Amino acid sequence: MALQLAVLTDQALVAALPDVARLRIEVFRAFPYLYDGDLAYEQAYLQSYRDSDRAIVVGAFDADRLVGAATGAPLADHAEDFAAAFAGHDIGLEDVFYCAESVLLPQYRGQGLGHSFFDLREAHARQLGFRKAAFCSVLRPQTHPQRPLDYAALDPFWHKRGYAPLQGAVAHFSWKDLGEAAESSKPLQFWIRDL
Repeated sequence: MALQLAVLTDQALVAALPDVARLRIEVFRAFPYLYDGDLAYEQAYLQSYRDSDRAIVVGAFDADRLVGAATGAPLADHAEDFAAAFAGHDIGLEDVFYCAESVLLPQYRGQGLGHSFFDLREAHARQLGFRKAAFCSVLRPQTHPQRPLDYAALDPFWHKRGYAPLQGAVAHFSWKDLGEAAESSKPLQFWIRDL
């Protein structure tokens, strides 16, 4: 399947956000996210990308259908959510570009798009003058009852790209897990690299 990648900013980014929301809801149902998503949550979450003039969506298209997306924006645009995680570190939020999610429908995986998603976001961050890139990974216990037996964490992929966990930099986000009646707080580990 030959997919086309497109870097979306400004109005093209805003136009793609409903499809990004759809992908997030579908892809993040799987472990480790177990996200029982809804459009109201997505609308609020994606608002920071509408508000940022330096945000990016890298879209993967099968013909005209968005089947994968990777988002990014300056970490300072998320300061309210992430400032506490960086407390005690000698890293200014204004120096970090946040590579948020990468979501791709399962049938399109294994074609190298994960690398392309990072390459294009990191290139965008360098063009904007950022010195570091970071993202978060969801922390779930090894004994989590919904952890699939064949689950393979992406840590080796992230290490290969030059990222490493930032010691003690853990953010907390709330969302509703599958099977939960209400949202609960989840820990997310920051990974970071120099650009």
